[in-house]
Amino acid sequence: MKVQRVVFALMGMMLLFAGKSSAQQVKTDYDRNANFGQYKTYSWEKVQTKDPFMVERIKEAVNSTLAAKGWTLVPSGGDVEVFAIETTQNQQTLDTFYNGFGGGRRWGFGGGFGDATTTVETYQVGTLVIDLFDAKTEKLIWRGSSSDTLSDNADKNTKNLDKGVNKMFQHFPPAPSKKH
Repeated sequence: MKVQRVVFALMGMMLLFAGKSSAQQVKTDYDRNANFGQYKTYSWEKVQTKDPFMVERIKEAVNSTLAAKGWTLVPSGGDVEVFAIETTQNQQTLDTFYNGFGGGRRWGFGGGFGDATTTVETYQVGTLVIDLFDAKTEKLIWRGSSSDTLSDNADKNTKNLDKGVNKMFQHFPPAPSKKH
């Protein structure tokens, strides 16, 4: 009987904390026909974000990562044009709090939970999307996105931005596709 109560208490705590933990999700995609070996330089075209301080931070994070990949930033006329856009959307979590373990039987087990209170918390999740376009053809050649990268918390943004951009460009440039 005591073991069941401990198990239910632990399950409740896991559910409580599971809603709060959100990890960055990074996604990338690219044009399989693009020859990334031909690109050596890039230029910034636009950074769109609601926080003006983030414009330079985004550029610095991407510049640092692309420089490490051997690409060179030029003021204009680069082989590739870079766009960065912040998008936000509302997310919701459900937090359930259990008070008391009470007697009685629920769900076929002895020693039920007692009362449970569930609250809904709405928060914004910011996603950073980085697009690379071939400057000559104006075709999208690569897109990376990192969710839970931008928020209303400036300290969290700086830390998550570098981490998200590094994850995005981890396997960049894509290896040439093997054509059969």
